[in-house]
Amino acid sequence: MFEQRLNQYADLVAAHLRDTLAPMGDMDVVEAMRYACRGGKRLRAFLVIEGAALHGIAPEQSVWAAAAVEAMHAYSLVHDDLPAMDNDDLRRGQPTVHVKWNDATAILAGDALQTLAFELLAAPETCPDPAIRLALIATMARAAGAQGMVLGQAQDIAAETAPMPLDLLGVMELQANKTGALIRWSAESGALLAGADPGPLGAYARALGLAFQIADDILDVEGDAAHTGKRVGKDAAANKATFVSLLGLDDAKRRAQTLVDDACDALYPYADRAESLRQAARFVISRKA
Repeated sequence: MFEQRLNQYADLVAAHLRDTLAPMGDMDVVEAMRYACRGGKRLRAFLVIEGAALHGIAPEQSVWAAAAVEAMHAYSLVHDDLPAMDNDDLRRGQPTVHVKWNDATAILAGDALQTLAFELLAAPETCPDPAIRLALIATMARAAGAQGMVLGQAQDIAAETAPMPLDLLGVMELQANKTGALIRWSAESGALLAGADPGPLGAYARALGLAFQIADDILDVEGDAAHTGKRVGKDAAANKATFVSLLGLDDAKRRAQTLVDDACDALYPYADRAESLRQAARFVISRKA
């Protein structure tokens, strides 16, 4: 059931992004935006749509917020891949945007995708209540900016030249910002759309976000580039502090499983209606990409 819904929502969001970008023409920057939005698991979009469904919001409405978070996520990947950041040449099994075009086009495409996210959230179709749209915009800004994802990336860059490697608490804080903040927004936005309490979904997402990153660290050790769609072994080559380097591979796997259990437990107010979200948590640590 989970993978079927994941694919269904991925197709829904992909179509929405295609329709949104269609009137923008075919300049390199727009083609780069389309390219950056292709593929991926769309897990963040899934969290938006499933969280909204728990509160009676149909996918035809929540797809606007789901597309917004996917646009924001795509921007972050385009910029993170740049030579000035992580300097990656492979993403989702294809050349990164700056490799396929150039650095300037990648920067502009990322900038445009970021602003597109806010345009989608501001659309009346996202929610008829302007106060809710404003709340979604404000919380997205915090999650993606200097209190969330951008802060985490800055912490990651600073750690590369720090005199001492990060300890476990430092890595947890970094990843709660870099990866976890946008995952939390994705999970909480469904409740926000309905004007409901996002607390249970926020607790779910905090555990899920850390489990997701631990799984990424494990994939960097055990993964295969043919499956992950990106280079592996980079963390060890850079002597980077990760959950695996600090905990060891077996303990990292155990910690990820504990976090998944915590995430599932946080969904108790929704009982069986949240089973797809529980399956999503289990998927996070079993994926191969």
